[in-house]
Amino acid sequence: MGILKRLREDIDSAREHDPAARSSTEIVLVYSGLHAIWAHRLAHRMWRRRPLQTPARALSQAVRTLTGIEIHPGAQIGRRFFIDHGMGVVIGETTEIGDDCMLYQGVTLGGRSLEQVKRHPTLGDGVVVGAGAKVLGPVELGEGATVGANAVVVKSAPEHSILTGIPAHARSRTETERKPAVDPAEYALDPALFI
Repeated sequence: MGILKRLREDIDSAREHDPAARSSTEIVLVYSGLHAIWAHRLAHRMWRRRPLQTPARALSQAVRTLTGIEIHPGAQIGRRFFIDHGMGVVIGETTEIGDDCMLYQGVTLGGRSLEQVKRHPTLGDGVVVGAGAKVLGPVELGEGATVGANAVVVKSAPEHSILTGIPAHARSRTETERKPAVDPAEYALDPALFI
């Protein structure tokens, strides 16, 4: 996928996840989560080239200062990832994030070990992590899992589960929770409004 298509995909993802988004211009200019993700992609490429690891860390720290979002350049992040609001988000070095995931402000995807091993979470496709939640250690959250606000997750959870509490406990979604609360078509707007 070309860089312009990838940037467009990110902008479209922001619009899809944030009903307050008014235009592509606004998203590009003021969405700090998007800025952090774009900078992370560059830092991650640098990180994979050993002589550029220190400049990659320097870039990630500069972006942290500007956006309030700290993403280690070693973290692996999939497509259409969205960080809403973003202030205080921390994503550790060995974190793996699938496609179509979303984090809210104050989320930590952190470690619980000082050993140089896989020590950060793995999020499957479509995982949503609520504001202030902490997902700690090499846990795996299955596809479509949702972590409630301020939950502290220290154990893996199956796909399509809901995790709440401290420490978080997983439960299966009920039939009504599997359906979207609102039909996205209800909010479909004329695409010309976003140009």
